[in-house]
Amino acid sequence: MKTPMLIGFAIGASIVLSTATLADEITIAVAGPITGGESAFGRQMKNGAEMAVEQLNASGGVLGKKLALDIEDDACDPKQARSVAEKVAAARIPFVAGHFCSSSSIPASEAYADGGVLQITPASTNPLFTERKLWNVARVCGRDDQQGQVAAQYIAKQFNGKNIAILNDKTTYGKGLADETKKALNKAGIIEKIYESYNKGDKDFNAIVSRLKRDNIDLVYVGGYHQEAGLILRQMRDQGLKTILMSGDALADKEYASITGASGAGTLFTFGPDPRKKTTAAAIVDKFRAKNIDPEGYTLYTYAAVQVWTQAATKVGTIDPKKVMDTIKAGSWDTVIGTLQYDAKGDIKQLDYVVYRWDDKGGYSETNPTAF
Repeated sequence: MKTPMLIGFAIGASIVLSTATLADEITIAVAGPITGGESAFGRQMKNGAEMAVEQLNASGGVLGKKLALDIEDDACDPKQARSVAEKVAAARIPFVAGHFCSSSSIPASEAYADGGVLQITPASTNPLFTERKLWNVARVCGRDDQQGQVAAQYIAKQFNGKNIAILNDKTTYGKGLADETKKALNKAGIIEKIYESYNKGDKDFNAIVSRLKRDNIDLVYVGGYHQEAGLILRQMRDQGLKTILMSGDALADKEYASITGASGAGTLFTFGPDPRKKTTAAAIVDKFRAKNIDPEGYTLYTYAAVQVWTQAATKVGTIDPKKVMDTIKAGSWDTVIGTLQYDAKGDIKQLDYVVYRWDDKGGYSETNPTAF
């Protein structure tokens, strides 16, 4: 039996050892919808961050220390996202790759700014994220005013003289994207026949579909997420409509095809050029596939967010968030999705949205770039 002195010594040694172990690591975070309706994208982000940390640690870590990854779930809920941000800030974590939904990234960014956390979103495209002059925000993706412009250019060329409808799910992302697309279409002289909203989480779209049918809509643009878009598509086909559905980057997951089946063929959406096909990503794509992971959607964007932070911290020689952010905005960063440079707001200078089309085998590919 140990004496009290020996017990106290053992506990003290354990605390010292634990503290030393923690001091040998730098914890970073990834935050997104690990659960909930957008969990497919949370899975993409988690996969991307985990692979980035694994590869960085295999090559020696950052500033001589290994990285540890804190995975946080916001379920794409603004209040939960704010709580996550406060938790990350309280833990003095210097960097977070997140969030996915713009409605999460925007409120979370304020808590991160107050708490001294640098935030790079792989996926939040609402312009407001970088328009509030916060010191701590950046993204590795584009913005909805850019994405909407590309969608509008395609619609104007391919559906000129046709009947257009625009729907949105009232979320920060969905309504923002729909409004930017509408604005660009209207500027091109195309006025939609229908502009209507629905609630995220709705299942029954038959009333909307009946109106699309009544007004002979040729293309419906959906500002929203893949679950509702998939149900709208299915219910259009159930009513015999051949209307084309087009949406944004939230359709960049094979879960859309699991909702629509073969009837989803012909669906259009905007997203960046497929990062899996870039030469800069070839070696990492192979590592993902060796683990039976398809690095689709925002997987490689999350990997790139970690790369940007890592390279900047290494260059400036510290993980101090403000110094790292200043370095990010002043530098050029080689990532799996290409070389990235930033403006003063935290937006990338490289703009590259394209249009994709879903096929009847549950896959998608870029359309002919000469189409618009």
